[in-house]
Amino acid sequence: MNTINAVFEGGGVKGIGLVGAASVVEEKGYQFGNVAGTSAGAIVAALIAAGYVTARLKEIVESVDYNKFKDPGLLDRIPLLGPALSLGFEKGIYEGDFVENWIRDLLENAPDGPVTTFGDLPYMDDGVPYGYRLQVIAADLTRGKMLTLPWDIKDYGLDPSDLSVALAVRMSMSIPFFYEPVIFHGNGADCYIVDGGILSNYPVWLFDNGGNPARPTIGFKLVEPSEDRPNPIHGPITLFAAMFNTMMEAHDKRHIKESDFKRTIPIPTLGVRTTDFDLSRDQSNALYESGRKAALKFFDG
Repeated sequence: MNTINAVFEGGGVKGIGLVGAASVVEEKGYQFGNVAGTSAGAIVAALIAAGYVTARLKEIVESVDYNKFKDPGLLDRIPLLGPALSLGFEKGIYEGDFVENWIRDLLENAPDGPVTTFGDLPYMDDGVPYGYRLQVIAADLTRGKMLTLPWDIKDYGLDPSDLSVALAVRMSMSIPFFYEPVIFHGNGADCYIVDGGILSNYPVWLFDNGGNPARPTIGFKLVEPSEDRPNPIHGPITLFAAMFNTMMEAHDKRHIKESDFKRTIPIPTLGVRTTDFDLSRDQSNALYESGRKAALKFFDG
């Protein structure tokens, strides 16, 4: 069986399409080696690294209630003023506890045995410079720095092998304003860590190892439709959702190197947005099938 490295782009609920595309890669006889991702891509990568096959991932994405990802705290529950108060005091509208606990539970019940820290996910060969099978991208707003986790957590006084995988994924998917940032103390300051997509949403280069990779990398990229529908804005929550959608999706995603494009599976997202947590079952199924069709086209080419 051929082994590949894989990099999964971030995109909130659109990540369902990543699972569809990954299922075709498995069907074509490929095994996932080292994996990386940002935000929703970090969720998919973490579960694959923990031993989940794509058939099981499909069951997971079909069964989860994405509205639970919007978990309000005490301040958020205050009528009218709640979201503003939560932003002012907690730097985010939603807690992010549900998704972290959801990921932690899945990892602790992984098919190949419990996965708690990155020490449970050793690298697959000497060609990977980081030493861990899984890499997760986050962003430190305080220091203005992209973080490749777990390796960069050493800057905060923690051994990379001891970093919780669920916490790293929580950092990577902390959409600014939407979720409270994760706070780490480093270099004498409280560092606010958020969604890695604001700096590198598609780190397809991560396993290139100076142009001498141990195995090929396939990238899984979420492609927006050419005509976007307008962002609905009805209050503070939808305003900040629109801000993030604009930040993540308004730039021209076609501008990647030709060599990167050749190893990229471009997955149409069918107009679904990053924070469309109330998407229907039909939309979820359509995203999954969009990923499958994109991967089949990739291999046909």
